[in-house]
Amino acid sequence: MKLLVTGGAGFIGTHLVRRALSEGCSVAVMDNFSSQVHAGAQDLASDLIGHVQLFRGDVRDRELVSRALDKQDVIVHLAAETGTGQSMYEVTRYQDTNIGGTAAILDVLVNDKTRNLKKLVVASSRAVYGEGQYRCSQHGAVYPSRRNLDRLLAGKYDPICPLCQNECVPEATSEDCLMSPLSFYGLTKQVQEDMVVMFAQTCGISSYALRYQNVYGPGQSLTNPYTGILAIFSGLARSNSLIQIFEDGEESRDFIFVDDVVEATWRFISEERDLSDRYNVGTGKRTTVLQVANEIVRYFGSSAQISITGAFRQGDIRHNFADLSKTRAAIGFSPRCGFSEGLGRFLDWAGDQDGHQPGAYQSSLREMVDRGLLHG
Repeated sequence: MKLLVTGGAGFIGTHLVRRALSEGCSVAVMDNFSSQVHAGAQDLASDLIGHVQLFRGDVRDRELVSRALDKQDVIVHLAAETGTGQSMYEVTRYQDTNIGGTAAILDVLVNDKTRNLKKLVVASSRAVYGEGQYRCSQHGAVYPSRRNLDRLLAGKYDPICPLCQNECVPEATSEDCLMSPLSFYGLTKQVQEDMVVMFAQTCGISSYALRYQNVYGPGQSLTNPYTGILAIFSGLARSNSLIQIFEDGEESRDFIFVDDVVEATWRFISEERDLSDRYNVGTGKRTTVLQVANEIVRYFGSSAQISITGAFRQGDIRHNFADLSKTRAAIGFSPRCGFSEGLGRFLDWAGDQDGHQPGAYQSSLREMVDRGLLHG
């Protein structure tokens, strides 16, 4: 199999490339080595150099995309800007990269009928759901809209039923949930999905939109302050700096270890049947942000204080965790790494790394305050 991975020098991409090589694939990588993600590194991981073909440049560069796509069997499109909060004020940048980059790939595919491509896999996100699925004691399954600003200012963080206005509790969100993104990042992922599905059908190839939950693990950026609270909190804990937690700390996410993400992605890459569709990739379990902070501080024996600030960001959701029924039925996927085990493996790695920049995180918060997107 000949495989092209856009964003293949990044966190998930590097792990996926290693897996593909171990499966005997011929692998090409396209990456622009963005400074925000790569912190100055301008090459592949050392163990990959010489084993993959590298196309150095931007996924929006149509000529480069055309050369990279030549004779490929499968594309995995990971290249994207990924900061949920940052997307609310870096609007043009997120549009250009996430939507424009996808458009460049599809433009080449639809206009060159000599391509060998059989399959296109795009990394989507749980952000397409917005708040996702909840349960109201009176109305059953409901799908709350954006949380009301007055309630948030009053410290009432849980979503309310859109029918009776009573608070409701989170449920696992399935793929048939209405897409209702609350951040521009989430909106770009929704558009990416729709673009890929539309043009894959036009080109007669199979397509998969994989809705990743919160991915973490060794190799993720420790310097990018816009994504990954595990990396942010670990840096703050190591430097004994104040860890500020939004809302009341009970907001929760579905954290999935990178090896499990790679396993699910590889199964879709290698699947011989055409199961084209949109699929959740997560653990089906939720972990609160306060629990994450406490476990990280305990691991490092840190003297860092944890502050529950009550602050909240525009575009943030309260809870989300994945219903994996559809993914399990399609490819037999079940995550293997529990959160405590995965967190330990991540922190074992992070503790040996340089480059933590607690000040960068504070700077990112000030950017949101200046734009009226962070309250409290």
